[in-house]
Order: sequence, then structure tokens, then C-alpha cells
Amino acid sequence: MATAEVSFIGREGVVGGFHLIGPADVPTNCFMQMEGAGLKILLSDLQEAFDSSEEIRQRILEAVQEQALIIGQIAGCNRLHEAEERLARWLLMAQDRTQSNVLNITQEFLAEMLGARRTTVTMVAGSLQRSGLIEYRRGHVRILNRENLEAAACDCYTVTKQLYDGLYKDAAAVISTNGDRR
Repeated sequence: MATAEVSFIGREGVVGGFHLIGPADVPTNCFMQMEGAGLKILLSDLQEAFDSSEEIRQRILEAVQEQALIIGQIAGCNRLHEAEERLARWLLMAQDRTQSNVLNITQEFLAEMLGARRTTVTMVAGSLQRSGLIEYRRGHVRILNRENLEAAACDCYTVTKQLYDGLYKDAAAVISTNGDRR
């Protein structure tokens, strides 16, 4: 079965948030794309926290709204933009979430995320490497020139970055103004 990425959740988000806002069966798969840590909670416990805590509910709703907007953006990106632009966007989004210049990912995995063939990933990763933007070696991508990689990415990166940067701004303002949580 062919796949393509339509969302990207890092340490800022919550997997399963869509299950909390209505009864629809969410027909997607979620998996950790890169090494890292994640916290796990039973959906029933998350639902209880969502229902009983205004702050948790607000933060989850913010994350779900951001995720929904990014899903739409990435879906359009997958249809409208060339593979090189999409790869640049994906690498930047991955770096934003991992805070690392080195991403441990294979060409096969990148092909799945971009909805492209492995040969396409080989070609566009090679182009980005020849341009001095990345270094690619068997399962490892090192971002060498973020500024120029941003220029190589489609406008979807800027849109998703603004959404990502704006997430939880209200919560941060409340904490910084009061010095503690409400």
C-alpha cells in the first residue's frame, strides 16, 4: 500500500488528540519516525484529564488545531510541490522538532514520507548535497546550511513553522506574566 506523510508531531504535540474531540474513527497510523522519547498514556486516562482540566483541554485543543492546519498544508504540498522542495521542507520540520543537525533516516523512509519513489529521493537528496545544503550518507542526513535549505523549501515550510512557533504562545504568556501557572 502506498503511503505519504500528512502530519508531523514532535515534542510539542499529542498523538490521539483527534480522538478526544469527537466520536469519529480516525483512520491513520502513527509511529515514531526518528529516535527519541515519547510518553504514553491510555486514551481513557487522557480523556479524563481532557474532560476535567481546563488547562489540559486548552493545550490539547491548541495542538489539535495546529495539527489539523498542518495536515491541510502538507496534503496540498504533497500534491502541488516538487520532490526537492518537499524534501527540504521535511528535513527542516524534522530539525525543528529534534533540535539536531543530524537526522538518522533512510532513503526508503524518506520516500514513504514524501510519497515518492526511492530513486526520486536519491536524485533530490543528491541535488541538495551538491548544492552544499546537506550531507547524506547511508541513513544519516546532516544539515549543513539551514538558511539556504529554507530557501530551497516550498512556502509550506514557512506556513508550518509559523504554526509551530505560535503553539502554546498564550500558555507561555500566562506563565511568564504570573511567574507560575494559573
